[in-house]
Amino acid sequence: MIPYYYIASIALIALGFYIVIAKKNLIKIIIGLDMMDTGVNLLLISIGYVKGGTAPIENGNYPIYVDPIPQALVLTAIVIGVSVMALALSIAIGLYKNTGTVEIDEIRRLRE
Repeated sequence: MIPYYYIASIALIALGFYIVIAKKNLIKIIIGLDMMDTGVNLLLISIGYVKGGTAPIENGNYPIYVDPIPQALVLTAIVIGVSVMALALSIAIGLYKNTGTVEIDEIRRLRE
């Protein structure tokens, strides 16, 4: 049986991908990219999870330890994802100020 967090992460990635492909609004596309980023982060944390595992810094006689590398990578990915989302939103705001719209089709039409 597939754990529910794998299903949730795949669903987030798929839904974010659908939003990026199907929608024409820049804000919705940015939200879709953020959903894909969250799904990938959840998948990476899920892969690094060990049932019954403890942190490797604890003293004691524990036979199973959790690998801290995926957690550190996801923490870094979260910071990068927030930065990319802030940059994308600032670009969308700049486009809205210059063109008066956030619809991709209208922005393309104004460019020509």
